[in-house]
Amino acid sequence: MNRKRLGIVLFDDIEVLDFCGPFEVFSVTRENEERRREETSPFETWLVSQFERPVTTTGGMKVIPDITFAACPPLDILVVPGGWGTRSEMHNDAMLAFVRAQAAQVETLASVCTGALILGKAGLLDGLRATTHWRSLQLMQELFPRVTVDHTSRVVQQEKIITSAGISAGIDMALQIVANHLGEDIARATARHMEYPFPETDERRIGLEP
Repeated sequence: MNRKRLGIVLFDDIEVLDFCGPFEVFSVTRENEERRREETSPFETWLVSQFERPVTTTGGMKVIPDITFAACPPLDILVVPGGWGTRSEMHNDAMLAFVRAQAAQVETLASVCTGALILGKAGLLDGLRATTHWRSLQLMQELFPRVTVDHTSRVVQQEKIITSAGISAGIDMALQIVANHLGEDIARATARHMEYPFPETDERRIGLEP
C-alpha cells in the first residue's frame, strides 16, 4: 500500500472537532471494508506542532503532537484546523513559514473553520474562492480582499486547496479528500462506518445570522 503522508497542524486554543473530526475520518478509512480489522488506513496521519510540548485546546484538552515543524518531512496532504488560536497563529512567522513550505509541494492543502485565516495570511488564497466559519466570513473578507469569500458552501475546492466552514464541516472536508484520493465509494464507506451522513451537496447546513 502506498500510504499518503498527512499532517494536521496543532496549536494552542485549537477547536477540538476541527482536528479530531478529520483525524477520525483519515484513521478509519479502509480500501477494503471486508478486511477493516486486518488492514491499516491508506493515510499515515501525523499531528504536527511548532513545539514538542502538549497543545491545550479551546476546551482544555491536552494533546501531544507527533512531530515538530522543524522535524516534519515533506507531506502529501496538510490540514490546518481553526479555533480561537488562529487569531494569534496567523501572525506567527513560524506557522506561516511551515504552511507555505508544505503548500509548495503537497497534493492537497486544506483548512477547517478559521484555519482559512492562516492560509489567507500566508497568501495562499489570493485569487481563489474560499470559506470559513459563518461568524468569521466578514472578517475574512476584510482581511483578505483578494479572496472571493463563499457564504453559501460548506466545502469549497479550488484545484488543490480545500477550505471548509465551521467545526463539523471538517468531517465533510476530510471525506472530500478521501474521495479525491481514493474514490467516492471508499469515502461513502468511511462515512457509513462512522454512522455519518455522506455530504450529497456543498450547501451549508445552517443559515447565516441575520
